[in-house]
Order: sequence, then structure tokens, then C-alpha cells
Amino acid sequence: MAAVRPFNRLALRIAMAVAGAVAGLALLLLIIPLPGWMQAFVLGVGAAAAAYLAATSMVARRLELARATLREARKRRFEGLAHLKRTDQRDELDALIQQAYRAGRALQQEIERLEQLENYRREYLGDVSHELRTPIFAVSGFAESLLDGALDDEGVRRRFVEKILSNAHRLDALTRDLAEIARIETGELQMTMEPINLCELIQETVESLEMRAQDRDVVLRAQLSATLPAVLGDRDRLRQVLANLVENAIKYNEPGGHVEVTARLQPDERSVRVAVVDNGLGIPPEVLPRLTERFFRVDKSRSREQGGTGLGLAIVKHILEAHGQRLAIESRSGYGSTFAFTLPAVERTQQTPLLQDPKNIPE
Repeated sequence: MAAVRPFNRLALRIAMAVAGAVAGLALLLLIIPLPGWMQAFVLGVGAAAAAYLAATSMVARRLELARATLREARKRRFEGLAHLKRTDQRDELDALIQQAYRAGRALQQEIERLEQLENYRREYLGDVSHELRTPIFAVSGFAESLLDGALDDEGVRRRFVEKILSNAHRLDALTRDLAEIARIETGELQMTMEPINLCELIQETVESLEMRAQDRDVVLRAQLSATLPAVLGDRDRLRQVLANLVENAIKYNEPGGHVEVTARLQPDERSVRVAVVDNGLGIPPEVLPRLTERFFRVDKSRSREQGGTGLGLAIVKHILEAHGQRLAIESRSGYGSTFAFTLPAVERTQQTPLLQDPKNIPE
């Protein structure tokens, strides 16, 4: 059986317009009698004129609109798309115009996305260049001072060497963080999901940062439920998340302040909420959405003084996203901050005993 050709609505509209014009002329010729040859001539000319006008109004103008819009799209100007969107779907040409509209919109969105990525790339390269240049200049300056005669003064020599070492450590931390975040974003860093004793992990993190808290006269403690279920995640990466959050809470606190790490089973018993709470400086609400951006700092001078790379929270964000979670931040200037996230519980009834009673954790 031969294939049935699709019904051509555009051809039908043109044919109906020509037929209507010819019928009108025929009716007119009944009223105004003319010789037979002249009637045939009038009908022929009328049909041709009707066909031309129909093709012009139904085809040529709309094709020119589509062509003009595509020309503008090639020049990255998309104002003409608004006219295409209002086109009714009356025939095949309207369908073609709608396709041109969708193609133009897709091109516009892709160009905007690429422009955004390019702006992001330029900003990122500028930030990396600045962050690398600062410690390099410091190392270079102190080294030149030593060569210019500061080597003869033991006190100055020691202080300058300590400054060089401090900036070398900062460069090392920055390059490691840059490599880490690049591996996470490109998917090269694979997460190993397995059941984790969360209480044990939190205690290890607290113990590793106790000396740093004591040096800043900050009380660091953990408040943990006696019966927490195991959680699912990558142990090493979650330890990195906890260490970054606790270290920041210590770093941006005042002497006499406190930092508390909590972990509690959620009411649905399907997840555990982990929170790092401090009573430090707090963060203005208007900058909270930008905290996890690379190199963003609320107080740049204080951050550099403390030796931060500006990448810690960006790494935390990406690690949690790789776990299917997000970082929740609550803060007010002068009232401290809370950084929290949830992890899926392995089994609702499985209990993980503490290696150490939380009451015995030094306060």
C-alpha cells in the first residue's frame, strides 16, 4: 500500500484563497456580461493575482521574518524572538517558525551560559593569580632582605625565615586545596560510600583540633547522642568536612568563645544531622549565599592573617554534594554561626556505642 502523504495545510490555505478570489470574479462576471474570451482572460489574471497575494501574505512575509530573526541570532541579538513566539500554529510554515524560535532560544541560553562560564573562568584565574602572588611576593621580599644584610642579625634572620616558612606552608595548602577541588569537580575523586561510626569520627576530629582551640583560648566540645546509628558516606572526605568546619569555627572565634559539634538522629530516624555551632563573630546575612564560593572571604584581612586559602567551604560544599547533601548555614553578626548537614542512617535500629562518653570530652 502506498504511504499516505501528510495533509499540507499551507497549500490548502493558498488554494482556498485563490478559489475564493476566482469565485468572486465569476460572480462579478455574471453581473457584468463580457465576451467569452475576455471572461477567460479576467478569470486567469484574477487567479494569478490571487495566488500571488496569497503567497506573499501567507509565505513570503513570514519567511522573511524567520530569516531576519536568524540573521539577528547570528549577531547574538535575540529581540526578534518575541515576534516569533506570538505566531499561531496554523500551518507547516508556522511550525517551521516555531522551530526557529526554539532554536534561537536554545542558542541564546547556550551563549548566556558560555558567557557566564567565561566570566567565572576569568574571575577564578584572577583570584588564583592573586592568591598565589601574595605569598610568592612575601617569600621573595624576605629572601631579598636576608641577602641584603639581614642575615647578620640573628633575631631578624629567624623572624624572616619563619615568615618565609609560613608563606611556603600557605602556598602548599593553596595548591593542595586547588588540586582537591579540581579533582572533585571533574569527578576524578571517587567517593567510597560505606557505613561509618560517626561518633568515632567526630571525636577524632575534635581531638585533633583541641590544641589549636587551646592556643586561641576557645573551648571545643562534642555533644553526641549515646546511641547513634552508623551513617553512609566516605569516611576520609567527611573527616575533611568536619575538620574544615571546626577549624573555621575556631579560627573566627574570640578568646573565651566555644565551639560545639553535635550529631542527632532526626525524628524520621532515617538520617543524622551534624552541626558545628560557635558563638564567634557571626556572618552578615547578605553574604551568606556567597560563603561557599571559591576565595570568598567575609573579612579578607583577617582571613589572610589566619592563613586561610578561601577554598575550605567550597571543598566542603562539593564533598557534601557528592554525598547528595547540602551545607545549611545560619548566622547573625555578633551571635555566632551554625554549619549543618545531614547524612543517611544505615539502619534505623542499629546502634553505635561511643568509644568515649561525651561528658568526658574536655570542655
